[in-house]
Amino acid sequence: MIPRDDLSLAAARRVFWWAFVGTLALKVLLAGLFPFTGDEAFFYQWGVRPAWHYSDHPPLVGWLLAVLHAISDAPIVLRSVTLLVTSVIALLVVDLLRRLLPEEREAQAWLAGAVYLALPWSWLFVLVTTDTMLILFMALSFWAYVRADTAERGSGWYLLSGALLGAAFFSKYFAALLGFAYAVHAWGWRRDRWWAPFLVFVAALPAILGNLWLNALHGWSHVMFNVFNRNEASAWSMKTFLTFAVMALYLVTPWWLWRAARSRAPAGVSATARTTLAVLWLFPLVVFALLATRRTIGLHWVLGFVPVFAVWAGLRTDVRPLRRLLAYTVALSVPHLLGVLVLALGPTSWFASTKWADRAVFLRENTAVVAALRDGLPGDAVLMAQAYNPAAMLAYRAGHYVPVFGSGRYHSRQDDLVVDFRAFDGKHVRVFHYDEPDLAAYTPYFERVSKRPFTIDGAEFWQVDGEGFRFAPYREQVLAAIARDFHDIPRWLPVLGDPFCERYGFADCSPGR
Repeated sequence: MIPRDDLSLAAARRVFWWAFVGTLALKVLLAGLFPFTGDEAFFYQWGVRPAWHYSDHPPLVGWLLAVLHAISDAPIVLRSVTLLVTSVIALLVVDLLRRLLPEEREAQAWLAGAVYLALPWSWLFVLVTTDTMLILFMALSFWAYVRADTAERGSGWYLLSGALLGAAFFSKYFAALLGFAYAVHAWGWRRDRWWAPFLVFVAALPAILGNLWLNALHGWSHVMFNVFNRNEASAWSMKTFLTFAVMALYLVTPWWLWRAARSRAPAGVSATARTTLAVLWLFPLVVFALLATRRTIGLHWVLGFVPVFAVWAGLRTDVRPLRRLLAYTVALSVPHLLGVLVLALGPTSWFASTKWADRAVFLRENTAVVAALRDGLPGDAVLMAQAYNPAAMLAYRAGHYVPVFGSGRYHSRQDDLVVDFRAFDGKHVRVFHYDEPDLAAYTPYFERVSKRPFTIDGAEFWQVDGEGFRFAPYREQVLAAIARDFHDIPRWLPVLGDPFCERYGFADCSPGR
């Protein structure tokens, strides 16, 4: 309970630790209750088959899931590290604020940490994806950088910040944006530390070189996805910009942003610290805003920079307004919690009249869907799906890999690395569909095809049965289109390997092209 007058230091600490324990308990509850999602199931397959390189993103989350998979496949175990991330970050926020604020303002640090924990995305951060390790290591790198920036001799801290940034880079590439923010800060506002970005870069360099080498051996799949394939349709759009602006405002909450913008850090806070924090959260937001004029910016892109904002805003927001902000943020979280509980526990009949009815049933009753698809399936038949999301979820419940039939999309192309369609030649293939499929898309690749619907908990799904898979036309039409659309590697990139193109004999994207 927050007293009516200004909080004492002891009371502020109690508020923080109540928020820490309460949100952690809530995350454990949600991690155990919420069904395993498609993206989680996709990355889970990385953990089942540990490798140096995966499609789309660097391998760190795959290695994490390999360790957790060895313990258990229960969702709460697979999510166990993720649910700790924002709790750890809250401790970093408090630690930095305690170091930067005058001693008599320490209560402010603890309350700012409590507000951070109450942000909806903070306690909702339980799903295990590539963002798990990205956000953790970005926060740790930021913490080390601020320690370096405020130290008399910060060389060791800069090196640590760079090593942690390299670990974040081994999770997702746009961690590099934080590195660019370091450089902009040092060369624009901290010129006496002009050498700092070079130390950060040197420490991050092993991760950068490792990623480049692995990409060259695997058809530059990360570069093709992040730079080329996903951006081909980008164009000027005011809608995507406004969507980003609203989303960013939602993540940090309009009341905290407004209050911090109208306030100033106390007199005891150094000008260096104030400038550092402002640059490190504003520069990435400006970059995202510019990108948002041409493409959609995902909510998860911005999450890694919210801790930076929390320290900046916490530095500028006094105890009395922080009390009110905490109450506002808790109130904002209540409808989010109710919505999540309805999705996780509410009867699927509640979604029957919505456009998400079949998706809700598939998410909640995935085991029953797998059982229905296995009914009457020949022993040597192959189960597939029409897209990566249902394929991954079916694989998680079925206990074996489920490939995608067809060309798929530009993202989540793990099949290109691990699936060999030559092994299915002549076999029976059953393909899952959400909606009624067009058999014309299947007849060229099978001797006989048929389709039938099946119903789970009131939701209708479809399966296509193809007898006698014909690999030759599938290679010439589907696989050749995949090579053309998703493996069109620029000539200036050296190709040291491309498992997909080498496997199927596409010379234009193979070594020695």
